[in-house]
Amino acid sequence: MRALLFVLLLLGACAAPRAPGAVADPSGDTLDAIARDYVGLILEIGEREEGYVDAYYGPPEWRTAAAANPREIPQLIQGAASLTARLNAISAAGADPAVVQRRAYLLAHVSAAAARLRMLSGEKISFADEAEALFGVRPELRPLSSYDPVLAEIDALLPGAGPLADRVTAFKSHYVIPKDRLQAVMDAAIAECRGRTVQHIALPANENFTLAFVGDKPWSGYNYYQGDSQSKIEINADLPIYTERAIDLGCHEGYPGHHVYNALLEKTFVDERGWVEMSVYPLFSPMSFVAEGSANYGIDLAFPGDEGLDFEREVLFPLAGLDPSTAEKKAQLQALTRRLAQAEYTIADDYLAGRIDRDTAIGQLMEYSLADRARATQRLRFIDTYRSYIINYGLGRDVVQAWVERQGPDRWRGMETLLSSQTLPADLVP
Repeated sequence: MRALLFVLLLLGACAAPRAPGAVADPSGDTLDAIARDYVGLILEIGEREEGYVDAYYGPPEWRTAAAANPREIPQLIQGAASLTARLNAISAAGADPAVVQRRAYLLAHVSAAAARLRMLSGEKISFADEAEALFGVRPELRPLSSYDPVLAEIDALLPGAGPLADRVTAFKSHYVIPKDRLQAVMDAAIAECRGRTVQHIALPANENFTLAFVGDKPWSGYNYYQGDSQSKIEINADLPIYTERAIDLGCHEGYPGHHVYNALLEKTFVDERGWVEMSVYPLFSPMSFVAEGSANYGIDLAFPGDEGLDFEREVLFPLAGLDPSTAEKKAQLQALTRRLAQAEYTIADDYLAGRIDRDTAIGQLMEYSLADRARATQRLRFIDTYRSYIINYGLGRDVVQAWVERQGPDRWRGMETLLSSQTLPADLVP
C-alpha cells in the first residue's frame, strides 16, 4: 500500500498544476523530482557504506533498484553535485515558507552526503571540520584542563583513596540493575516515558515498538525505525546498566526521543505531504544532530527537576531490589558528570588525528568521563565507528534545549514543533 501511495503521489505531482508556493526552475525541474533523486542517492550510498541508511520506509522497489546497480563513489560524488546544482537553480522567491525550508533542508542534506562521500573516497577531514560538514554545527574543542574544576567537585562529593574513576565506579555499583530484573525495570521506565509524553504530544494510533537485549555493540542503545510508526529498540546489555540509564534509554530511544521523532516526521511529511525525502534517514546528516539532541533533551523534558530521582526511588529501585539510601548523592553525581560530556570531543579529536594512541585515549576517557576501563574501551569503539557523530549528544542536547526554551513557556509545544519539522541545526542557533 505504501509503495502504491508513493507512485500515486508522484504521478499526481507530475499531472497536476503547480500548487501555490511550489517552486520550479525554467527547465521544469521541481523539488519533488529532486527529492526522489535524493532518496536514490542516499540509498546508493548505503550500498557503499554499511549503516549509512539508518531508516528507510519508502517504496521497496527504490531500495531494490539502488542495491541492484549502485554507482561507484566518484559517480555518487558527481550525483550529489548535480543535485546541488539543480537545487540552486530553483528559485524560492515568493514560495510558501515551508517550501523554502524544504529546499534549504535538501541542500543541507545533499551537502552532508557529499562530505561523507569525500570521506569514503579517502579525504581526511579534521574532527571539527567533519562535524560541521556532516551535522551542520562546529563543536568547541576545549582543553581537557578546563574540566578539572568539575573533577574537583566530584572528588569532594566522593572523597577517598585511589583514582576518582574507581571511586565513582564503586559508588555506582550500588545502582546496577540485576540482569534478571532488567526486563521489568526497562518495561516500567519506557511505560513511564510514554505516559508522560502522550499527555502532551498526540502520537499515531498504531505506534508501537519491540524491545530486545543484545551484546557486542559499540553503543548502549539503538532505535531501528521500521516505518508505519513502528520501532525496534535494542539495548546493549554487555556492561552494567544503572537505574538512571533505564529512564535515559526509555526517553532517548522511545518517548519523546527517536521513536516519536521518526513517527511524527513520517506522519507530517511522508503520509500527509508526500515529501519523499523524509522516507530515508541518512545517519551522517544534520538530521542526526536534531534527532540525538532532542532525544537527550527529552529526558529532562519528561522528568524535570527531581522527578526522575523520585521515579527511581518509588518504582525502579523496588523493581531492581536496590537500596535508595544514597540516591540524592547519585543525582548530584549525575549532574556533575553531565558537565564533563564534551571533554570526549577533545579526546576524539586528538585520537582520530593520530596525536594520541589508543591506550592514551582510553586513559583520558577513564579520567574525564569517570568510566572504568571496559566502559571507556566501549566508548572508544563508538568513536572508531562513528567519529564526530559524538557531538550530536551533549552539544545537540544543549542547542535543542536552548531553542525549545526560547519558543515560550510551553516546552512540550516547542518540542513537538521541532519533532514535526524540517528544522536544521543552523536554524536552532540564534
